[in-house]
Order: sequence, then C-alpha cells, then structure tokens
Amino acid sequence: MASKNTIPPTKRIIRLPEVVERCGLSRSSVYNLMAAGRFPRSIKLSERAVGWRESDIDNWLAGRQSVAA
Repeated sequence: MASKNTIPPTKRIIRLPEVVERCGLSRSSVYNLMAAGRFPRSIKLSERAVGWRESDIDNWLAGRQSVAA
C-alpha cells in the first residue's frame, strides 16, 4: 500500500520553454543530448508541436543530481 504522502507521477506535458527553464540547458543542448540518447525523448503532439512528459524530465534531473553528489 502506498504512503499517503507519496505524490503520484504527473501526466502533465511540458513544452520546450519550460524544459529549458527547468533544466538550465539551451534549446540546442536539449536536442543534442536527446539525439545522443542522454535526454528524454519528446512526444509528438501534433504535426508541428512536441512536448516532454514532466515525470521524464523530473527523473532525468533527479539522476543528474545523484551523479553530481
């Protein structure tokens, strides 16, 4: 049984400006890391729009913190 204090993973989709702000990376760095398989893949939202699962970005950031520690 899950604890009452655990927060369920969010299903929110965030767009590039928020990804850049949260990660502290430039747009080109996000796409370069993604191409190298070192950053979460984007999700195609429409013909000309992509986004990222907020939970994927949160997990990536948590992984970076553990590497830096």
